[in-house]
Amino acid sequence: MAINTNVEEWGGAGTINSGERAWLLQSPSVESNHDLETEERRNRGVSSLGAVFIVVNAALGAGLLNFPAAFNMAGGVTAGLMLQMFMLIFIISGLVVLGYCSLVSNEGTYQEVVRATCGKVTGVLCEISIAIYTFGTCIAFFIVIGDQLERLIEAITHQADDAVSVPWYIGRKFTIVVTGVLIILPLSIPKEIGFQKYASALSVMGTWYVTIVVIIKYIWPDKEVTPAFVPASSSSWTAVFNAMPTICFGFQCHVSCVPVFNSMTRKEIKPWGLVVTLSMIICLFVYTGTGVCGFLTFGANVSQDVLMSYPSNDIAVAIARAFIVICVVTSYPILHFCGRAVIEGLWLRFQGEQVEVCVRRERRRRILQTLVWFVATLLLALFIPDIGRVISLIGGLAACFIFVFPGLCLMQAKLSETDDRSSSWHTLVVLAAVMVTMGAFIFGLTTTNSIYQDVVS
Repeated sequence: MAINTNVEEWGGAGTINSGERAWLLQSPSVESNHDLETEERRNRGVSSLGAVFIVVNAALGAGLLNFPAAFNMAGGVTAGLMLQMFMLIFIISGLVVLGYCSLVSNEGTYQEVVRATCGKVTGVLCEISIAIYTFGTCIAFFIVIGDQLERLIEAITHQADDAVSVPWYIGRKFTIVVTGVLIILPLSIPKEIGFQKYASALSVMGTWYVTIVVIIKYIWPDKEVTPAFVPASSSSWTAVFNAMPTICFGFQCHVSCVPVFNSMTRKEIKPWGLVVTLSMIICLFVYTGTGVCGFLTFGANVSQDVLMSYPSNDIAVAIARAFIVICVVTSYPILHFCGRAVIEGLWLRFQGEQVEVCVRRERRRRILQTLVWFVATLLLALFIPDIGRVISLIGGLAACFIFVFPGLCLMQAKLSETDDRSSSWHTLVVLAAVMVTMGAFIFGLTTTNSIYQDVVS
């Protein structure tokens, strides 16, 4: 039931893509031989440099498009940067904590680490959260596809941006349905998704290309682009928190990083700390470059999806849109696969059945789960107006993966130690309590605010 179980495929940076992150979730019922894994890791483990590429690729994604709007919501560049730097400290700490708890519990996936250290109930809550998060991310992917394809077709057919009416085949809903039925659904049904690794270079190039285009367009802006008012400070101290969901959504790679840590040649905390620190710094530069330059280019008028603010006839931006569509189309099956694996594990546990017993019915369950998942995400994407609303809702859930669950794991791991309770022990317990409190605060605030804004709108 493991996804991309051949660790050898992770060895080189040239073959790393969002498909490799699909190894992140495996069936909870799989048992592995520790000695065999140790020997295999020595022979074919991932180097520290390779792990950096995997972590970076797991973090970078569609959330990149929402960062300029997040800087606008935060009240300017200064507020956005300060919030981003502050949260980055805890984001890196959460990744290091997960590596430590994985060593302590001897588990290889995020949800199994949580289950082993925090108990069955918390483990089930974690798995449900993963399923909801991947479901919401798939909705966001459909929205991105509809937005970008609409502009791409407008550019090809030479439709004006301010046209009163457009042909039906350019409409957002039509392009989402056609792309979903003809491409995404067939890619989502197979049992294995190892073939997704071939989209690696294109996916990474697309993310970097978008950042480069946004920066260049800020330095040399188009004549028809007129920036609106650019706020220099936040209207209120609470407005800064509006950017938290986007930051959490953008930097959330914690679920997929536990298997990365376990696949490293040196499965130790010190090299892992260097890996995640370097990875998050790289992500910080990409997100900051896109967020700051996109926000300064359009000011308060920046769209929730920054590419939607540019004219449809811009060739460089059109190529960026094509890259994003390809990246999202190949990422949807991966996120769906992860959610489906968790649902399958929960179902087997609930039924008290073993994987071997259920093999004959696996294909029927897989097709049914895929169809229900696909139809539900498609319908919701057709009637949700922009990606910002989805990110604001599931961004709070991402805070749980970054703060709450790692904090709970660290607290339980340290409380189980009874021999030596030195000053470092107390420091780590306090850190765990701070992480849980902060994560619960972010989740409660952003989720409540998102629901309230949707009701008011």
